[in-house]
Amino acid sequence: MSSDATVKVEGRVLKLTNLDKEMYPGFGFTKGEVIDYYTRIAPVLLPHLKDRPVTLKRYPNGVDGKWFFEKNAPEHRPEWVRTMRLDSPGSTKGNETVNYVMVDELATLVWLANLAALELHVPQWTVGPRGGKRDPDLLVFDLDPGAPATIVECARVAEQIRVVLDDDGVDAWVKTSGNKGMQVYAYAPAKDTAEYAKGVARRLARESPKLVVATMAKAQRTGKVFIDWSQNNPAKTTVAPYSLRARERPAASTPVTWDEVEDCEAVEDLLFLAGEVLERVDAAGDLFGS
Repeated sequence: MSSDATVKVEGRVLKLTNLDKEMYPGFGFTKGEVIDYYTRIAPVLLPHLKDRPVTLKRYPNGVDGKWFFEKNAPEHRPEWVRTMRLDSPGSTKGNETVNYVMVDELATLVWLANLAALELHVPQWTVGPRGGKRDPDLLVFDLDPGAPATIVECARVAEQIRVVLDDDGVDAWVKTSGNKGMQVYAYAPAKDTAEYAKGVARRLARESPKLVVATMAKAQRTGKVFIDWSQNNPAKTTVAPYSLRARERPAASTPVTWDEVEDCEAVEDLLFLAGEVLERVDAAGDLFGS
């Protein structure tokens, strides 16, 4: 019995392949279920991908197999998939370009899911209709716990960041990374968001040296939370809200409320699998940015 199918998505014809292939073997979660998740989460996911060049993290043989980052749009793509050729912000030569996929519509999202692009990563800036890069519109603090610290310690640090931002008149919101940590976001409060974020991170590292570290050195992270302010560098990307993560279980990067952050006392309190994320959105809508 074939596990392929030809479908029409909002007028676009797509051939889906290997639908019964297990992308998360330990959980029995198939490519068909990955496509179903992305189809159903699209109404809240697509607005957060709009005008942001997407970097793909592809797992053609599932989460236990080899994977690769892909910035350039695959050459064998439907003609209706929109791409944007941009200067590579991390290029040392200054003239290298990347032809990014722009995820404007559900059909593009389904096509990417069929390519086993389990994870979708985006920058904190957008592009205009003719490819002009805009200044960053978002500020992000990526909280990465060093074992034995977990997302519980990240929650405590997120609360501290919220207080600092609130003192600066900046509203913040938060999501899990879907992996070990979480991310705190705000609308960019300064022209140089990376410098602003670095200042906040270093301040909290001084004030809470037993909990917070603001430097990259992994040796200093044991039992602490690294506030990665460098995610605001224009060359960096962060996992998109509602993106799946390539872990043992099909968890997703999930927007949460500040009440949930404050109540977090165990890792399971802020771990949400694909089905749970869909239920949350059905019940409360999109919590990201609110």
